[in-house]
Amino acid sequence: MLLARVLGTLTATEKHPAYGGQRILLLQPLDPELNPTGSVFYALGHMQAGVGDLVLAAREGGSARMLLDVGEEPIYAAIAGVVDSVSLGSSC
Repeated sequence: MLLARVLGTLTATEKHPAYGGQRILLLQPLDPELNPTGSVFYALGHMQAGVGDLVLAAREGGSARMLLDVGEEPIYAAIAGVVDSVSLGSSC
């Protein structure tokens, strides 16, 4: 799982049937201080995330397929949740 910011949407004229009814979102990975890190990737967005939202994403096929409750479909990443806030620091 990783933090990411939704940069936009991806529109495809044709896509795999497993993607049917799912939004495809472009995500920028973020470090814990919310600075961009790594390469932009796409994820299926079955949550109600939109452009600019901070999300928690599963960027591993097995985890993404479990989130979407599908079998062995070719799914690379999925959004697990929309993040309200991030708090860093000691809990002591």
